[in-house]
Amino acid sequence: MESTKDLEKYTYDLLAERGVTLEDIAELVLYVQKPYMPNLKIEECREHVASVLSKREVHNAIITGIEIDKLTEQNKLSQPLQRIVANDESLYGIDEILAFSIVNLYGSIGFTNYGYLDKVKPGIIKKLDSKEGGHCNTFLDDLVGAVAAAAAGKLAHNEPHRVRHALAEEKE
Repeated sequence: MESTKDLEKYTYDLLAERGVTLEDIAELVLYVQKPYMPNLKIEECREHVASVLSKREVHNAIITGIEIDKLTEQNKLSQPLQRIVANDESLYGIDEILAFSIVNLYGSIGFTNYGYLDKVKPGIIKKLDSKEGGHCNTFLDDLVGAVAAAAAGKLAHNEPHRVRHALAEEKE
């Protein structure tokens, strides 16, 4: 069995191969969490992303999703799955289900952040979703959003004294 460190390295290598960096994910954390933590710094976001990316469950989800995306690019899935994944059909949903295995590590904040990131598609998520470069990223865009959402949730849960309710305070 591979060590957790070996899986972590392989996960980072796969992400890099697909054009995703820790910095890209940290920028998503900053984007989603800054309204609630105005003094949040990118360095803190990087630390929390790295913490999420150190978990074996996360390695397994990312490795599985990227491998399915790569097999789709190679036209190696049976029909109708090949067509469904290649077209990222909206009623498929298994890509989101795999992402939930990451999101659920840090509670409801991660879950709501994931939904928001999936809808708005900022930063690297938009690039991955655009199929730029001819890659199939049906799973990867959701997995990246899930890592960012989980890191934002972890950040909020670990430092609740820093979290402010942006909408309530804006009305004051």
